[in-house]
Amino acid sequence: MEKRWVFKDPGDPAQVSALAREINVTDTIASLLFQRGVTTFDEAKRFFRPSLSDLYDPFLMKDMDMAVNRIDQAIRRGESVLFYGDYDVDGTTAVALMYSFFRKRYSKIGYYIPDRYNEGYGVSYKGIDFAFENGYSLIVALDCGIKAVEKVSYATQRHIDFIICDHHLPGERIPDAVAVLDPKRADCNYPFKELSGCGVGFKLLQGYCRKNGIPEDDLYQHIDLVAVSIASDIVPIVDENRVLAYFGLEKLNNNPSRGLKSIIRIAGIDNQKIAIDDIVFRIGPRINAAGRMESGKTAVDLLCATDDSVAFEVGAVIDSCNNDRKNVDRNITHEALRMIASDTRLQHSFSTVLFNPTWHKGVVGIVASRLIETYYRPTVVLTQSGDLATGSARSVQGYDLYQAIEACSDLLENFGGHMYAAGLTMKVDRVEEFRRRFEEHVSRTITPEMLTPQIDIDARIRLDDITDRFFSLIKQFQPFGPGNMSPVFVAENVRDNGEGRLVGTDKEHLKLTLVQDGSNAKFNAIAFQMAEHYRPIHNGQPFDVCFSLYENVFRGVATVQFRVKDIKLKEF
Repeated sequence: MEKRWVFKDPGDPAQVSALAREINVTDTIASLLFQRGVTTFDEAKRFFRPSLSDLYDPFLMKDMDMAVNRIDQAIRRGESVLFYGDYDVDGTTAVALMYSFFRKRYSKIGYYIPDRYNEGYGVSYKGIDFAFENGYSLIVALDCGIKAVEKVSYATQRHIDFIICDHHLPGERIPDAVAVLDPKRADCNYPFKELSGCGVGFKLLQGYCRKNGIPEDDLYQHIDLVAVSIASDIVPIVDENRVLAYFGLEKLNNNPSRGLKSIIRIAGIDNQKIAIDDIVFRIGPRINAAGRMESGKTAVDLLCATDDSVAFEVGAVIDSCNNDRKNVDRNITHEALRMIASDTRLQHSFSTVLFNPTWHKGVVGIVASRLIETYYRPTVVLTQSGDLATGSARSVQGYDLYQAIEACSDLLENFGGHMYAAGLTMKVDRVEEFRRRFEEHVSRTITPEMLTPQIDIDARIRLDDITDRFFSLIKQFQPFGPGNMSPVFVAENVRDNGEGRLVGTDKEHLKLTLVQDGSNAKFNAIAFQMAEHYRPIHNGQPFDVCFSLYENVFRGVATVQFRVKDIKLKEF
């Protein structure tokens, strides 16, 4: 699939050079900082040396004082408090965070994770009934609840109060809860709007600590859970999220909670430095698998484990769920690709909407993402749950999927999400009309550029620019993620030194050793799924290479390697 290379604005040369001199770095490093909004010495200091003192005052968030006071009241009165969270990583880590913090201070607490298949996303009537039947008079909803207007009203009728900690966009009405913590509320002046759901829960605990004179170090014992939520929920790793992710990763690497330690060990990453990518691809999917294949409550059981043997036992169950999930999503992806390949109309559409009543509800979001790797366009994958069609949608860079779904909202029973990912439910007999209307809207609003995968490039560099100090500074840009992705570079007119070869089970990957005229530098590079370039490169054809840098450790020796994102062959 051809990709567009789009070079970022390097910043004003005079200002970039001035910053470079002030902090003693190359102009390239200074330009990378400018692209990330870091333009002064003080901003650079905060960027390279995050501090927990940079976290904002939790009481800047609307309703924070009411939320803290209601929890205080519940504890004074001896009420039972239920922590209620969504079944994905963000929700389960948020519940584990709250439960782990309060169980040392108060005994009348419990947690509840809705069943993905019987209850669906968010606050459910069944969950409220569970709270009522078990004597809970306060529910703290985490990573959900911002649109639960009717559910909160139902709970009020049953004499149950709600505190909502959410980070999704509110609807037209805010639920009539005791407190609604959501930085995306139009009437909330909190300075950072992109917290994860677990991050909002963290702010509530931070407020509770300050109000009750509890050392915040007690709260930071659980900051690894916040880092896992930030990475897994793909929120921007900037501003406050960067601070939380930075210290959360530090905790994850040095002294993780028992549950996370179990997952790290089972995932085989216990002998390496864990980064955001390891959470996204190794840790997060295992936590998610519990809610996809069995019950999200199992994930909370693991994350709250206080005994190593129990943690490892539950971790093994979750790992088994993850293996089952991988098999199911692989089979469904192949089936979905066959559906598209056999339908001329689908092949030439601006969007993909697929429905199969037998597909596993827990993996349709993953399948939607996989389909975009082959057919790069907004994608909706639906299955049947009861008498409804339900599923997940994923978008391509620059296209607002949420607006496209909202344009079809009269056909839907329920929907929610954001620009790049959403969930939706409709009556089965409306699937075809939704397919038609969604395609019509996408075809009118998407641009040709959006339908071509885009690689955002930070800078052009030469191979001999990549010194030990240069790479050391690049590593200090971590943690990487949305808003602060690993820098992407282009080196022009490079060649393989003749050692290049095909690797992988099916010889689908390309391993190269890159050199450049006028430079003595050479670097190993791996180009996944790019075997088609082997013959011309092996024959000495020059090319431009687009890549990011990473550290490869083999037998205790660390070397800089390239992770190739794209190759453009040059004429001889």
